[in-house]
Amino acid sequence: MTATAPPSPPSSSSRRRLPADVVRGALIGSAEVVPGVSGGTLALVTGVYETLIGGAGHVVTAARYAVTGPRSQVRAELALVRWSVVVPVMVGMAAAVLVGSAVLEPVVTEHPVGSRAVFFGLVVASLAVPARMVGRWSPPLLLVAVVAAVAAFLLTGLPAASERDPSLLVVAVAAAVAICALVLPGVSGSFLLLTVGLYEPTLRAVADRDLAYVGAFAVGAVVGLGSFVRVLQHLLDHHRAVTLAVMTGLMAGSLRALWPWQDEDRVLAAPGGDVLPVVLLAVAGAALVVVLLLVEDRLQRRTADVEDARVR
Repeated sequence: MTATAPPSPPSSSSRRRLPADVVRGALIGSAEVVPGVSGGTLALVTGVYETLIGGAGHVVTAARYAVTGPRSQVRAELALVRWSVVVPVMVGMAAAVLVGSAVLEPVVTEHPVGSRAVFFGLVVASLAVPARMVGRWSPPLLLVAVVAAVAAFLLTGLPAASERDPSLLVVAVAAAVAICALVLPGVSGSFLLLTVGLYEPTLRAVADRDLAYVGAFAVGAVVGLGSFVRVLQHLLDHHRAVTLAVMTGLMAGSLRALWPWQDEDRVLAAPGGDVLPVVLLAVAGAALVVVLLLVEDRLQRRTADVEDARVR
């Protein structure tokens, strides 16, 4: 049996990108707190999506080997995870969820039109990320994207369920479904929780440190993630263009939930009132994504230049 090589010390490029990865995680975590905004979308925009999916896949495989064997493969799988990226991203996500549960939700509640406008612009600009990753758009891929967009449009039009004091089993099942949104761009986990009436109870449990509720949610999330991530990783490996086309469609269709002018039953309305500030907020959201994309491109070019210099 070949011994697993010890992990190499963090490179200077890894140390330089650590603060940026924490910020990336914070953006993803913030998105997961806000209904209608997909954490998977932010992971795509910030350039860590496939790293997180791949890492989650290796962790799930390691857990399976830990139970069924061979145990020797556990360390081998864990060694394949890019921990230098995954750990700071997860730290940023956790911090953002804790802060967001106390800060972002009241802002969205008190300023729904303006908040949705910002997120609408953010997601519109984000469409460029999976669309560009598809490569050449053929008619079948366009059809797949349209079908996914229609499905997301219909889903986001469902009225929210009445919120109640849920059982821990219901919480675990809802978490298992909602966590899939973390790895599926275009689908908002918070939006799914809102639809089944568990959004405010979940935020309240996090803010109040309700360990029983949070524990049930965590168990459901682990089960859901372990069941889904390998499927998604397989699709990205073997049906990449189709999978990304579906993601693009889901993101486009989910814009319905972010249309600034709608009532509590999610019935869309024509723009009204003071339209200009709302439009400017949407533009600001789009500009934020453009800046993130430019920063990410610059970081990738700099990393590539460092690697080229090292090879020479």
